[in-house]
Amino acid sequence: MKNITPDFLEKLEAGFDRDTSNYQAMNAVAKNGINNASEKYNAQANLPYTFNIEIDTGKIKNQKKSGRCWMFAALNAMSYEVMQKFNLEDFELSQAYPLFWDKLEKSNYFLETVIATVDTERTTRLIAHILKDPVCDGGQWDMFRNIVEKYGVVPKTVMPETFESSNTSIMDELLTAKLREFSLTLRTAHKNGRTTAELRKLKESMMSEIYRILCISLGKPPKKFDFGIRDKDKKFHDCGHLTPQKFFKQYIGWNLDDYVSVINAPTADKPYGKTFTIKYLGNVTEGHIVKHLNVPVEELKRCAVAQLKDNKPVWFGCDVAKRLNRTYGSMDMKGYDYETLFNVQFKMNKAERLDYSDSQMTHAMVFTGVHIDKNETPERWKVENSWGDDIGNKGWFIMSDEWFSEYVYQILINRNYLKPEYQKALDLEPIVLEPWDPMGSLA
Repeated sequence: MKNITPDFLEKLEAGFDRDTSNYQAMNAVAKNGINNASEKYNAQANLPYTFNIEIDTGKIKNQKKSGRCWMFAALNAMSYEVMQKFNLEDFELSQAYPLFWDKLEKSNYFLETVIATVDTERTTRLIAHILKDPVCDGGQWDMFRNIVEKYGVVPKTVMPETFESSNTSIMDELLTAKLREFSLTLRTAHKNGRTTAELRKLKESMMSEIYRILCISLGKPPKKFDFGIRDKDKKFHDCGHLTPQKFFKQYIGWNLDDYVSVINAPTADKPYGKTFTIKYLGNVTEGHIVKHLNVPVEELKRCAVAQLKDNKPVWFGCDVAKRLNRTYGSMDMKGYDYETLFNVQFKMNKAERLDYSDSQMTHAMVFTGVHIDKNETPERWKVENSWGDDIGNKGWFIMSDEWFSEYVYQILINRNYLKPEYQKALDLEPIVLEPWDPMGSLA
């Protein structure tokens, strides 16, 4: 059969009508929607919010109408260090501060990429990819690391949210329009014989416009600030005059070289024990490349449990929308029974979903707990999300271990938790992936 014919439509309808359960399912979905009609009655009972390893990381934060989950997740993990040092119930680092610098650095990175590809035909897949979303809100761990190393971090009180930091769509639209315009200008100048040095001189005035838009939208980032805070025992800590870099060094203190991105991509083109990077993916031109170490999912889980046992949260990236119950906050392979509702089977495995564009990393959150059995095997995971406290369990989410296996793609881990052979593999020269590879997706 090539075309859908009237005879074939009659055959489809007759097949549907033969099974009366199809009408029951149709009525249920029409009134309640697919998820409500397929939700298992005992799903919540089988996934309780109890954990035998758990970290108190304070109040749930809210990224609102922005795509800054990767920043929120990283800053939530870092904020916990400040809470520990000062005996605090809660603490929040500024999310607007790294947003400003990421947008500025991404703009420069984009324009440098344009200069590097001026001889590539505009109609190629590469140029279409570069132009598609040059300054999106999303990012990767190494990109956040670059911002922190160069610019430090500040408390939220020092650079609070603005309307645009919490609602980034218009700002992003305008920045993208200018960057595409600048791309046209640079490529035209190159065709007219301008040298690379002359193109970079043109870029300076372009970056001045980008900086102006960012300052007006997000405010000017502080260079120095005073910091003091009162702890749970009402004792006041006066930390004096600080720079953002000094604040990070003194009160967070991570050795950023120790924290590495470990992924699980079980596809044939990505052998375990190898490192990978992605062409034209980054923000700070002189910064670290995005780099992932690929390992079996069991190694991701083992490392995450070990870090949680040491009272350290774990940043992770996943495909959050898959089988997500937003009301209960659960990510659970058994939460919805789509198979029975529609009488179909979803047969692709994790590797096949990656290969056939059915899944990729879409969101970053933080593991703050896990429940393990007597054999140290994880059963469920406690998740700190950044969607506010009116969703899930007052903002907290829960993940079944089976869901982890299928839809968690990345964790940020201290390299010391990896097995020795994987620690050695971190020093391997990374295999370079194409820009559209699913492991180049941004949280």
